Amino acid sequence: MTFPSQRTLDMCLQVKQLGGKNNRKYVELSIWHFLSMNNSQMAGKLGFLVLFLCLTSICEASVIHPISDSHRSAALELFTPVDGSFASLEEAYEALRTFEILGIGKELNVRASTCSSVVDNLGPSSSLKDLFYALRANALLKCEIENVFAEIALRVKTSINDANSLLDFYYSIGSLGLIKDQTSEVDVSLADADGIFRSIKALSQSDGRWRYDSNNPVSSTYAAGIALETLAGVISLATSEIDQSLIGTLNNDIVKLFDGIEKYDDGAYYFEEKIVDALEQRGPLSATSSVVRGLTAFAAVTSGSLNLPGNKVIGLAKFFLGIGVPGNAKDLYDQIDALACLENNRVSIPLILSLPATVLSLTKKDHLKVRVSTVLGSTAPPLSVKLMQAFSSDSKDASIIESQELKFDPEADVHFLDVLPKIVDVGKYVFVFETVLNDPEHKKVYATGGRTKVPMYITGVVEIDNAEIAVLDSDLGSIESQKKLDLVGDNTISLSANHLQKLRLSFRLTTPLKHPFNPHQAFLKLTHETKVEHIFVLGNSGKQFEIILDFLGLVEKFFYLSGRYDIQLTVGDAVMENSFLRELGHIELDLPEPPEKATRPPPQPVDAYLRYGPKAEITHIFRAPEKRPPRELSLAFLGLVLLPLLGFLVGLLRLGTNLKNFPTSTVPATFAILFHLGIAAVLSLYALFWLKLDLFTTLKALGFLGIFLMFVGHRTLSHLASTSAKLKSS
Repeated sequence: MTFPSQRTLDMCLQVKQLGGKNNRKYVELSIWHFLSMNNSQMAGKLGFLVLFLCLTSICEASVIHPISDSHRSAALELFTPVDGSFASLEEAYEALRTFEILGIGKELNVRASTCSSVVDNLGPSSSLKDLFYALRANALLKCEIENVFAEIALRVKTSINDANSLLDFYYSIGSLGLIKDQTSEVDVSLADADGIFRSIKALSQSDGRWRYDSNNPVSSTYAAGIALETLAGVISLATSEIDQSLIGTLNNDIVKLFDGIEKYDDGAYYFEEKIVDALEQRGPLSATSSVVRGLTAFAAVTSGSLNLPGNKVIGLAKFFLGIGVPGNAKDLYDQIDALACLENNRVSIPLILSLPATVLSLTKKDHLKVRVSTVLGSTAPPLSVKLMQAFSSDSKDASIIESQELKFDPEADVHFLDVLPKIVDVGKYVFVFETVLNDPEHKKVYATGGRTKVPMYITGVVEIDNAEIAVLDSDLGSIESQKKLDLVGDNTISLSANHLQKLRLSFRLTTPLKHPFNPHQAFLKLTHETKVEHIFVLGNSGKQFEIILDFLGLVEKFFYLSGRYDIQLTVGDAVMENSFLRELGHIELDLPEPPEKATRPPPQPVDAYLRYGPKAEITHIFRAPEKRPPRELSLAFLGLVLLPLLGFLVGLLRLGTNLKNFPTSTVPATFAILFHLGIAAVLSLYALFWLKLDLFTTLKALGFLGIFLMFVGHRTLSHLASTSAKLKSS
């Protein structure tokens, strides 16, 4: 078994960053696990396995795109109200906020139920968290509520004085800020803003992280974002200007926080969260979005510069967009809300360079197109895009394109290159783009991130010629039989050989520019009529591919199995538009008899359809029924059976049976009636046993009836004996 080359794996492992290093490791382990399958498990699949992985890697290459319709569809699917309402106000706010940013959700009828929940949670008995999210939801829905903001503001101000944790400050300060945005009739200003600022600042750590409360020594990146957002609220609610030394200290904390930021190879920046406790395990997406919300909120209320490099702002945008479409509602909200904060911030608005297609076909003469937009897909300011360099992944020193400015199509909002240079051949390339803003003033507002490297794949039709297959004499190397192959069409060759001969297969591949082409994988597979497979990798001599199978050295590998072997050739590459898996024909091999201790062929896997699929219908022939007696004889036998019963009834009449001794009192009469009903039930049970019941069921029921009859019969007979004794004594 031969594994794909490292070059192939390098391309196949260009997966998206899914929010953490563990995800990339998971993808790598999954690929190696699949590639490590044995021959029998990979039957019929190995030929195009690497081609599939390579094509998948093209789609998953590290090229980011702004928010698209896929996110909108996911939002409508993930934020689905149950019976017209959401589970909580927090979930309702996150759904409404996501819908507002994406411009969707107007058709959902959730206003009435959500406003009802908002009104219920604006009362004095609600918690600070519920009050905070009720005000947040009301800010989006503009519900019709009574003027309760003054009471809420008074309650929240009292809770600020009693606050002893970061979350208490966060919900209280945030609620005051929301009241300020929704009404101007209530005084929400903070008289002792400096003192509150210092109380919150006391929870900060030397590395820029923050604690949730003074009793918890563990610091958190997520808490740092909450703290920045809370302090931004304190600054906006202060009656007088905050001490600038406190602002400067907080700026230093932000710098320290960004000193510990993590980075991926593609330039994406993110914050890794430490595990605070067993109940709170936030991932990089949640922690990074919290920091971005806090950072942009703090920058909006301060006049100074935060001195954050533009490449880190671009890196944060790359991280959020590189995730793709998250699979749960909370992650989607964190992603969309953080991108909205980056879209409208005072620090630096990131501009994203994306390509509608990273695969260009020489056959179709595709044009290179580049789009530059904001993270949410809005139009970028006037700018130009230059293709600074383009080089092959195999030879990075030789550049095929240098410093070429792309044309701009205002209708399609794309920058494009009319035609690729004629020296561009099929293969994997790296294109280096640079975005330059036309207005120098825009450089203070937008961040372009400098040069952007994008992996590109130039595909085309590879020419296949000089294909032939031959059987060679092992001793002299002379050709015993040789046939030409048409690897573009169908082949039905038939060859024969013995263990003293060799099989040679050769062909040549050339690119559209007549250069020798080396595909990622080329396999030759021989399949015995017993389904035992043997896979060989074709070697490349530089000008052509060739493989020679010496059957004398392969008899043990072939398990001494003579007979027919089907020949299959697989040639695949991500940039080869005419990759193929072709049946060439068969060869009859005459191998020597196996020795006594020869290795036997491995057992072949059973087809799952044959094992678990529908079975053949079983037709069962039942035994012919025995011949029955004539009907007249059966009726006569029935009459004989019923004759004793008739005699019994006649005897009762002759004896003068009557009901004169039947008890007349209520209780004895009840037991007598139950006794007779029990006897009737026993007779009915006998009839049921004859018709349908089995012996065990009948005996079980008869046991209960027997106990019942013994009890009621004893009471009835006791009454009759007592009555008879009284009559005799009288």
